[in-house]
Amino acid sequence: MKFSFALILTALLGLRISAAEAQISKKDKNVSSILKNVNPSDLEAHVRYLADDRLQGRLPGTPGYQIAVDYVVNHFKTAGVEPAGENNSYLQTVRLRKAFTNQQAAIALNDGRGNEENLKNGEDFILYPHFEDPQVSLQAPLVFVGSGISAPELNYDDYAGINVRGKIVVIRRGAPQSFPSSVAASSMNLNTLLQTALDHGAIGVIIGAPTNHVTAPKRITGLRLPDGKMAPSGSYISDKIKVLSVFNRQRFNQLLQQANLDTARIYTSLRTGKPASAEMPQVLKATYTNTYQDITSYNVIGKITGSDPVLKNEYVVHTAHLDHMGISTPVKGDSIYNGAHDNASGVACLLEISKLYTQLKNKPKRSVLIALVTGEEMGLLGSSYFTMRPVVPVNSIVANINTDMPTLIAPLLSVVALGAEHSSLSKQVKEAANYLNLSVESDPEPEQNRFVRSDQYSFVKQGIPALHIKYGNKTADGANNLNLTVQQWRETYYHKPQDDINGIFDFKAGKTYTQLNFLISYQVAQNVNQPTWNPDSFFSKTATGK
Repeated sequence: MKFSFALILTALLGLRISAAEAQISKKDKNVSSILKNVNPSDLEAHVRYLADDRLQGRLPGTPGYQIAVDYVVNHFKTAGVEPAGENNSYLQTVRLRKAFTNQQAAIALNDGRGNEENLKNGEDFILYPHFEDPQVSLQAPLVFVGSGISAPELNYDDYAGINVRGKIVVIRRGAPQSFPSSVAASSMNLNTLLQTALDHGAIGVIIGAPTNHVTAPKRITGLRLPDGKMAPSGSYISDKIKVLSVFNRQRFNQLLQQANLDTARIYTSLRTGKPASAEMPQVLKATYTNTYQDITSYNVIGKITGSDPVLKNEYVVHTAHLDHMGISTPVKGDSIYNGAHDNASGVACLLEISKLYTQLKNKPKRSVLIALVTGEEMGLLGSSYFTMRPVVPVNSIVANINTDMPTLIAPLLSVVALGAEHSSLSKQVKEAANYLNLSVESDPEPEQNRFVRSDQYSFVKQGIPALHIKYGNKTADGANNLNLTVQQWRETYYHKPQDDINGIFDFKAGKTYTQLNFLISYQVAQNVNQPTWNPDSFFSKTATGK
């Protein structure tokens, strides 16, 4: 049976739709009326506070981040949001470990014919630190595994027919041209590459850099679990992976050529979806030591309890990351990375969404969690911890709606729902967008790999349908090229001290963005059916056993 837009929205939102306008039914009259309570000036006040120099860039483990935590907690208390953290508080403790590799880290290559060469640290290669072993010494053979992807469901597997157990895999990062952008982004994600290598028994990973310049990341940070063990992050997967190294492009190509592998032929083959894995004669020796700095941070989590006696035990989760980059390299004389757009604006939207839910006279059937998470800029660490050690049973989480850097710099006329195309959440997006007279577009910048670059991806890896609302391309003048404006904005502001309250803002657009995200989650919370992955979605495989 086919349902019209009017019938669906009547059932889910309590709205009565006429040909001319959307009207509120008497039963759920407060749903549309409370949308008017989103005030652009309130959004601005949140951003102004959270992006103030006093918070010094909200780096986890610093007094500035604690000020942000206290601000959110006070807001939750004032709004009447229930605590959903540990010990009847709003806080979930997240322990982080910063790891550093010594400057004397060494790699030597034996070509298999008795010739050994010492590589130059910081020039030929960089080594990521190991998060659990202060001292690592390793010797193991190499094996080339193409792009390092194992996706039999897509008829592609770089590991098919080759034994990597006890070896170091050599990966040329990329994905076949036939892969959809979000699938390609997930396949190339460092955490995915490491997990795939581990699943096949590898003990080390070498990745080729796209240029001849390799730079060690400023911060390598991982999660420490309550038992002291480390948990997966974007740069760490297991104590069984002893070596993670990046070779510059020239040295990487030489590595393959010394194994009599034709790099031009191999790279063409990989792009066209034909695996080119091969045994290699070289043996790698690595020796390095690591030092650690352990810090404590927090996710801040509030709850609005649902009204249905059964469905209230299921949860829709809103997320936005509370952290930013702290104090770092000066740009134009400013060294405080305030993170006004990234992501004080996203936090502001969630604070206002939490108020909307508390103002609802009739709460939705399911419960709603509002989670402001830590460590996103360090590798999605706070959201990873939340999904690995959730404050509610992970099987009770039905959907995640993430808000990261909405980029509120122009009127909001259309949106992109990153990830919604993979699940039934696309229906809620379309209904909410129609209600607000917004159009829904496909991603105008698929090369940015945005679906795997923010906290929604932590939920996807746990098999939970998730999405992230971004701006579309529609503009008032009909040129429909907003992505060009966003690109120019990004060059000036993104991850720079210039991203402060004095930058470009359109808080009226922030009002619409807040309303949209609220309406999406409200529909999910009201619908008796849980969101589902599309059967043909690449990400549906992660939902097995959920």
